[in-house]
Amino acid sequence: MATYEKSTVIALEKSIDYASGGVVSKQVTKNKAGNITIFSFDKEQGLTEHTANYDAFVQILDGEAEIRIGGEPHLLKRGDSIIMPANVPHALTAVERFKMLLTMIRGEA
Repeated sequence: MATYEKSTVIALEKSIDYASGGVVSKQVTKNKAGNITIFSFDKEQGLTEHTANYDAFVQILDGEAEIRIGGEPHLLKRGDSIIMPANVPHALTAVERFKMLLTMIRGEA
């Protein structure tokens, strides 16, 4: 997956579109320490419960999402952020269509 060119200004919210009934992702950058990806989710779309080996920082760029971490729901709107800890089950659902920035950072082994 191609990443964004370095040393350029990126308007994250404008650089990804919504897809009717779908989810779109674009990788911003990636290295051995982790990666940064932007996503857009149409209303009622989401990611089923899963775990990751990385701590994951989510920042909502547009819209509204419910993010469940360890079974506990969190409602996030534009400008809100949350950290999903590594190896803890989490899932997300678009309450309204939304865009997010996901920063995943490899934790200590």
